[in-house]
This record gives sequence, C-alpha cells and structure tokens, in this order.
Amino acid sequence: MPSDTRLAEQLDPATTVLLTVECQRGVVGPDSALPELAEVARTSGALVRIARLVAAAHGAGVQVLHAIAERRPDGRGANHNARLFRAAERLPVRQIIGSTAVRVADPIPVSEDDLVVRRLHGLSPLAGTDVDALLRNFGCRTLVVTGVSANVAIPNAVFDAVNLGYTAVVPADAIAGVPADYTPAMIRNTLALVATVTTTEAVLTNWQRPKRAR
Repeated sequence: MPSDTRLAEQLDPATTVLLTVECQRGVVGPDSALPELAEVARTSGALVRIARLVAAAHGAGVQVLHAIAERRPDGRGANHNARLFRAAERLPVRQIIGSTAVRVADPIPVSEDDLVVRRLHGLSPLAGTDVDALLRNFGCRTLVVTGVSANVAIPNAVFDAVNLGYTAVVPADAIAGVPADYTPAMIRNTLALVATVTTTEAVLTNWQRPKRAR
C-alpha cells in the first residue's frame, strides 16, 4: 500500500477524476446479461463501495465519469473480431442505446455534474473515446478506476491511463471479475505493477478531509 502522504497527493480533488467502468444495469444490475459477474459485483460489496466512492467524490468536488458500453440495435460500429464480442451478440440482455440496460446501476448515485461517456466499440473506456480529452480539460493527473470487469475492461482502462500519462489508482475492493478469486490475482500480479493499489476506505478518508477549491 502507498504511504498516506503519497496517496493524499495522488488523490487531490483538484486533479483527480473518478471513473466507473460499465457499472450499468445490463452488466451489474439484477437483470444483467452477465449474471455471474453481477452476482460477484454485488455479493463482494464492490458495487456498494463504488456507490460510496461516487457519493464521496460528489462531496469532495472530484469529477466523476461513468463509462458505459452500448451498441446500436443494428450493431453498426461494433467489434466482431473476438470471441467476447460474438458471445455478447447472443446474450438475452443486450446493451442497446437508450434501453434501461445502459443506465447507471443502483445504488450508484449520478449527479448533474457527472459525465456519462458511451462507446460503441472496443474493450476500453479510454481508447477511441472522449475520455482522454475530457480528463485533460479537467486538469486530471490521477484517474481512480472502479467497476467491472477485472478480466477485461478494468486492466484495459488502467493500461490506457498509464500509457496516456495519468497516475492510475485502483481501490482493490471496488472492482470485480469472474471467478471471484481471479480479481485479487489480477491485482497482485498485474495491476499492482502499474497502478497505485489501495482500498475504498483509504480513498474515502482522503476525500472526507476539508476539500480544496477546484
């Protein structure tokens, strides 16, 4: 774990953005297209912790971005070049633009200052989306990455953030993947090499201190 001083510097509300990855009803909600992943996200407490982080970010003046994966009804623009994408096309719940499946899932609060960034393609919430430009316009230096899944989208987001020059912070108990025991292995053997790995409580402690003007 990082020192308290170093983590506090990284989590300065003036230069930090909180990213939630695919925390949408069709992924982690009760009617998920991926029920095993949704179950792990809920029973592990990850979804509740993400909600707490978002609420704390709102209170501390930290910008929040919600990254949503969706597709057109006709599939135009979507990838077909991997088994994962082909399997998604056969799922009973599809992440169609404008459907309830692509709304941010409960209990995560969404404020009028949050930005929702939607993508039609790929595996990463950063690559080929508006996220990098938005982060730079916000003066972001640190990106706190939460959500699902530890199998694919979370490591993609972390790698892309690091490659773009941001410091990535990962609250290890606010991400989830399948099977459940894969997540700590991914964190220990991969994400810890490139990101600051911490806990939800440590992030909350920093953001509940008197906030600085943005």
